[in-house]
Amino acid sequence: MKIARFLESGSIHYGVLEGDVLNKIKGDIFGDYTVTDEKVSLSDTKLLAPIQPGKVIAIGLNYKKHAEEVNKPLPSEPMMFLVSPTAIVGPDEEVVIANPENRTEHEAEIAIVIGKEAEEVSVEDALQYVCGYTICNDISDRVLQKKDGQFTRAKSFSTYKPLGPVISTDINPDNVEILLRVNGETRQDSNTSDMIFSTAEIISFVSNVMRLEPGDIIITGTPSGVSPLQDGDVMEAEIEDIGILSNPVRVKQTVGSTI
Repeated sequence: MKIARFLESGSIHYGVLEGDVLNKIKGDIFGDYTVTDEKVSLSDTKLLAPIQPGKVIAIGLNYKKHAEEVNKPLPSEPMMFLVSPTAIVGPDEEVVIANPENRTEHEAEIAIVIGKEAEEVSVEDALQYVCGYTICNDISDRVLQKKDGQFTRAKSFSTYKPLGPVISTDINPDNVEILLRVNGETRQDSNTSDMIFSTAEIISFVSNVMRLEPGDIIITGTPSGVSPLQDGDVMEAEIEDIGILSNPVRVKQTVGSTI
């Protein structure tokens, strides 16, 4: 099942996407809900980020080939940090590069959407706490990342976390193709089977540090192939059985800029 959050006639709804048709959902996707017979054409709506999370937890350096790419040893445990949920935008929304003088890169990632409260859960039970999975493009300012020695500022600017297009509930998150194209050219092309820590291991690890709540997301790291972004680029992050998350890039204008 693919769950979408969308805007129709000025109101926000959830629905189940089947082809080009949305069947509206009545109720709470994290509680009791029913899929109604009320149908809306996808072309008559605007897809939004599928969730407005309370927390965005990120895992760094979680793909073997990406670790090789940046010449770092494989971590012995998940490298966890927080980024601001106010950075989230939805499908087709602009990513505005805040510091155009700094190298700023894309990172395609599979995002875990937590479905119910989870605290100190085991690896064996971890997937029971999942609502589904979506795509996140973890835009990252590499200059600030290096300067700060940590990642929160570099990854929390407004629009730096495109999310969508849907929450997919019926996939194997540890074995799906993941790729990212810029202007139609493939830059990242991998499979989540290259992750160092599995989805269940990540959920268990994070839940033993902080309580996870319905609607929180965990972004799970990016594969190799990250590259810098330029004004006018169009990014397409794609994950098998979820869909394509497309976002254009615009450089933030400064006083006196001619861009």
